[in-house]
Amino acid sequence: MRNGKKVIVIKIGSSTLVNEQGKLDRAYFDGLAAQVHALRQMGWSPLIVSSAAIACGLEALGIEERPTDMPSLQAAASVGQNALMATYAEAFSRYDVLTSCVLITRHSTAQRNAYLHARDTLERLIDFDVVPIINENDTVATDEITSIGDNDTLAAIVACCCKADLLVLLSDIDGLYTANPHTHPDAALIPLVEEITPEVMALADGAGSALGTGGMATKLRAARMVTGSGADMVIANGAHPEVLYDIADGKPAGTRFKGRRQEDPA
Repeated sequence: MRNGKKVIVIKIGSSTLVNEQGKLDRAYFDGLAAQVHALRQMGWSPLIVSSAAIACGLEALGIEERPTDMPSLQAAASVGQNALMATYAEAFSRYDVLTSCVLITRHSTAQRNAYLHARDTLERLIDFDVVPIINENDTVATDEITSIGDNDTLAAIVACCCKADLLVLLSDIDGLYTANPHTHPDAALIPLVEEITPEVMALADGAGSALGTGGMATKLRAARMVTGSGADMVIANGAHPEVLYDIADGKPAGTRFKGRRQEDPA
């Protein structure tokens, strides 16, 4: 909590931000801006970890299928990042909310001095009442297009860095199921996970959509990181951004992973 406000990190996947035609869903951005504005009125300081830079770039470049070579992906990220940030800025400006662009690489989190600078910058942006829009700097990633691993992991790092009270992963899935719902029709949604055990980790199955890089395994690893720092994490379907109301209020939505508070037994 900073300045009497709770900190919420909201990660939004590519499949949520991009429509079936592979273009940015601008109506979704408008709805998201309205919900984030409402959260701010409720006493939350939101940070957004956003995917879709590559998808935006592919759209702008007229490329229909996602390339497999690194230079093309990084070029698409470079083009798309500009369009993505402009879309956020336009949507949030309707509520007189100022946004900023924060690009992070593994260097920003692996080295302590860089990590502390990133933390201080994010905290100062919160103090300035700005909504940071955070993404991995794909254009200069040297190991692979996701040098951190994926934006689920990036969101967890940001949540820990800012001592967030809550991390929300909005994707095209409703939450964690007892089995893969695409292959097991009788799979049931798990509303609450008190502890991330090996049995819970074993529930991860399958990869992300064609637009993104993450899957349930990356989300569970993010949950393990964030809950270990004391924050709750929620996986929910981002198709309707108003779900953020219920999540912020602690109401049932998706799957909630309970953070281990300091008073919790080890």
